[in-house]
Amino acid sequence: MQQNQQAHLRLFTRRTALLGGLKLALLGTLAGRMYYLQVVDADKYATLAEENRISVRLLAPLRGRITDRFGYTLATNDQNYRVVIIPEQTDDLEQTLRMLSLILPLSESDIARVLRDAEKKRAFVPITVRENLVWEDVARVEINTPDLPGITIEVEQRRNYPYGGLAAHVLGYVAAVAEADLTDDPLLELPGFRIGKTGVERQYDVSLRGSAGTSHVEVNAIGRVIRELQRKEGEPGQDIALTIDMGLQHFAQQRLAGELSAMAVVLDVVNGEVMAMASTPAFDPTLFDRGLTTAEWQQLVNDPLHPLTNKTISGQYAPGSTFKMMVTLAALASGIGPSHTVYCPGHMSLGTSRFHCWKKGGHGTLDMLRGLQHSCDVYFYDIARRAGIDAIAEMSRRFGLGVPTGIDLPGEKPGVVPDRNWKLGATGEPWQPGETLVAGIGQGFILTTPLQLALMAARIGNGGMGIVPHIRREAVFRPGDQPGAAPAGATSIGVAPEHMLIVQEGMNLVSNDPRGTAYRSRIEQPGMELAGKTGTAQVRRITAAERASGVIANEDLPWERRDHALFVAYAPVASPRYACSVIVQHGGGGSRFAAPIARDILIETQLRDPASRVPAPRIAAVGPR
Repeated sequence: MQQNQQAHLRLFTRRTALLGGLKLALLGTLAGRMYYLQVVDADKYATLAEENRISVRLLAPLRGRITDRFGYTLATNDQNYRVVIIPEQTDDLEQTLRMLSLILPLSESDIARVLRDAEKKRAFVPITVRENLVWEDVARVEINTPDLPGITIEVEQRRNYPYGGLAAHVLGYVAAVAEADLTDDPLLELPGFRIGKTGVERQYDVSLRGSAGTSHVEVNAIGRVIRELQRKEGEPGQDIALTIDMGLQHFAQQRLAGELSAMAVVLDVVNGEVMAMASTPAFDPTLFDRGLTTAEWQQLVNDPLHPLTNKTISGQYAPGSTFKMMVTLAALASGIGPSHTVYCPGHMSLGTSRFHCWKKGGHGTLDMLRGLQHSCDVYFYDIARRAGIDAIAEMSRRFGLGVPTGIDLPGEKPGVVPDRNWKLGATGEPWQPGETLVAGIGQGFILTTPLQLALMAARIGNGGMGIVPHIRREAVFRPGDQPGAAPAGATSIGVAPEHMLIVQEGMNLVSNDPRGTAYRSRIEQPGMELAGKTGTAQVRRITAAERASGVIANEDLPWERRDHALFVAYAPVASPRYACSVIVQHGGGGSRFAAPIARDILIETQLRDPASRVPAPRIAAVGPR
């Protein structure tokens, strides 16, 4: 019996020891794990805990300003006052909104929207009721805040364009970030953040955007902000200075205002700076930052005159007779001399087809200079046929036609300058001889933009230097500097100087000889004379029957069937500095409708002479010359 008790005691002792050992092992494991968590991994879990408690929020930086060449502000930032409501701070949300509507105009849809948002969001999250409040609205709300529980005024930045639509197509606009705009920049995910959508705002968006700041705030378990612990403001965006002279831009835009659709471009022929780039109709870019209504957006996009389009760089038009300088230079390069004469009876026959001159009775016998002076179509039919379309196309591209100019704006179209290979690739059909004649007067497949025509005139005026148009002003001139030097990268486009002189003299005769097609639009002030070329581009086919009975006058046709009016020029003739192109869409004859506009713009340009002026003090409105 005693032996059995001893054996049982030994078994109990072993079990006790085993269980005790297991407990000690478990306690040791737990202690080791606690040591690992609290000592070895302490920093890691402290960070995780801190991240649960501290929320880091991005702060949108101030967008950079855009100024003209003299420092006048074209795009800036204004304070946007908005009224918001915090639902948890009012016992009756709808009643508070009704009380607010007695102070601020609120529609039933506004109230319904806020109530819907309140159902979707946490009660402590502010909901925007109205934006873009004027100061009088802010004052009325602030005075009545004791009777408006949950209502507060917040301030943020909005984009403002002081001159409205005067430079809208150049500046572009900013708007909310779309899904297609998202990149790895976290700024783009901020609610309400705006980015450049068109124009300079888009081209230089990253520079204008700046870099984000940060705000470290303490939050509770459900995300309510308790307090701000640390704040670091972001880096403001870079200011961008443009080559535009806003005073000249204003003049050009106003000069076009009487036309349904028209464009004008002014270039510095020495360095390619864009002095003015006007297009009408225009739009107010401030509306896009505010947010367009559906009706406003539909009105803009459905307008047949396309006010949102910068037609100076993306509108493509047949150049008409403004193209004849290219045909002249191609003929000269092909060995056809300036003394080459052509008899114009008012038409030219090729096979069974007849190609007419704009002057029904013809011009008689003309040499090259007189052909340009009178813009004789038959003369250019002849030399185009002799030079050939490939030579004409190659010369045209040297002057910037049919290829992108390289301007630092988005949305530029290249135009079309056809040759044999182009037609074969585009249509699958070979080039026809009659198409060369039509191309000789700037019609047929040929398409150009107003900027390309201005660049062509500039390269003629500067003697054949390959300047590139640009809108951002890189250089900042100081008193004593010599402004307007040619850029280091400008090289010759490879046209013989004696050929350039012939074309320059022909353009001079167009404007300053009494028999020239643009003599009525000459500049009479001594030392400011222009050299130019008229153009009238048909948009419809004139049948033989119509010619026999009399061609219908433009003013008797529907607007969309009227000819385009064009004019290109540079000035002053003695020492060219500025080039200009004007297109009046469906305006009629170039000498009658486009040339007077270009003349007035070139007079204003020379009076202002922006290339020779140093920056003025930065003030808020366009001052006197």
